[in-house]
Amino acid sequence: MGRTRARRTLGALTAAASLVALSACGGQGGAEADGKITLTVATFSDFGYKPLIEEYRSTHPNVVIKERISQFDQHHNQLSTQIASGSGAADVVAIEEGYLPKFRTVKDKFVNLAEYGANDRRAEYLDWKWQQATLGTSDFVMGYGTDVGSLAVCYRKDLFAKAGLPTDRAAVSALWPTWDAYFATGEKFRAKVKDKAWFDSSGNIFTAMMNQTEFGFFDGKDQYIGDSNPKVKEFFTATARATAAGQSANLQPFSQQWNTGIKMGRMATMTCPAWMTGLIKTAAGDSASGTWEVAAVPGGGGNWGGSFLTVPKQGKHVKEAAELADFLTSAASQKKIFTSPVGALPSLVTVLDDPEVKGARQEWFGGAPTGTLFASSAKSLKPNYRGTKDQQVRIPFGNALQLVEQGKADPAAAWDKALAEAAKNLR
Repeated sequence: MGRTRARRTLGALTAAASLVALSACGGQGGAEADGKITLTVATFSDFGYKPLIEEYRSTHPNVVIKERISQFDQHHNQLSTQIASGSGAADVVAIEEGYLPKFRTVKDKFVNLAEYGANDRRAEYLDWKWQQATLGTSDFVMGYGTDVGSLAVCYRKDLFAKAGLPTDRAAVSALWPTWDAYFATGEKFRAKVKDKAWFDSSGNIFTAMMNQTEFGFFDGKDQYIGDSNPKVKEFFTATARATAAGQSANLQPFSQQWNTGIKMGRMATMTCPAWMTGLIKTAAGDSASGTWEVAAVPGGGGNWGGSFLTVPKQGKHVKEAAELADFLTSAASQKKIFTSPVGALPSLVTVLDDPEVKGARQEWFGGAPTGTLFASSAKSLKPNYRGTKDQQVRIPFGNALQLVEQGKADPAAAWDKALAEAAKNLR
């Protein structure tokens, strides 16, 4: 919610499917009666492409562009069906980084963008982002990177003050160099402020922790290690124990209840990839301006979210689609999206180094220097390997943590449940 949603990215960044201007339902683009070419662009959540599409039309009058926007999981599940059936996919399709490994198993169904000059842009990208796009090869480029979801922690200054904790971002960052220190601070908070939770959702905390590992559920050979990687159990158990101790607000991420929880100030902190700032601001409303701040994430940098624009081979105009994907992810386009209300963090080094981007501050978040905070995190992090069945095994761990939140399982029982269900999903 890439985004990062991005912001997106994570799919769950919108509550309902919608169409923007210049949009319509339908599958692949084609030729209009007047000889114009129609291209469709499919994304999850609003990627901020509407003004860019208008700009593109002004220089490409023969191209009609239709944008389709749907919910995160629905979008990716539909793409799976469309790729399998050989029809129905949009000409340009966004794929979130967590789903990319799944589609790399059928990369032959996607256009190799290297054939349309993608390699000329290699130096523009963060190295790890480019490696994701090329699937570890040197001759195949599956997609143009859109944004990244550098991690931070957003926190409520008023609730920190109520608990007797520091409120300055530097002092707050110093509270939690590690996740153990983060949970320990949560205990202190809960001892003073009993009617508020420390974090919004155990699932979001666990996701952020796992996204800081080089290898999580799978090793570099795509072998499942979720049941043997000590980091998985360590992070799961720490999150589950904090949840059982009452630190979680027990809110389903990106649900209406989650939005309401943010608005009502039910939690003091939230793991905060770059695209999350927009969601918090929207949910909390203008009246909460200055209440929230942004600090460093425990454990160093990390990434959550970010997407790629791909071109399925089944389209009728793959050359034109590749050109459009190139334009929508160009340096100029990524900067415009970052400085728009969407605020997606660019994945291009040149844009991250742009003074306007580096100097960006979010006044709603107390003037937090989000350009510097998120750009620094994006440059320092190491790639997080995702297996081809990563999504299938992540879900059981998230469901198990929900059982702890609901009081239906203790941490040990939840761990056993997660392992059992993940094993089933791998069969």
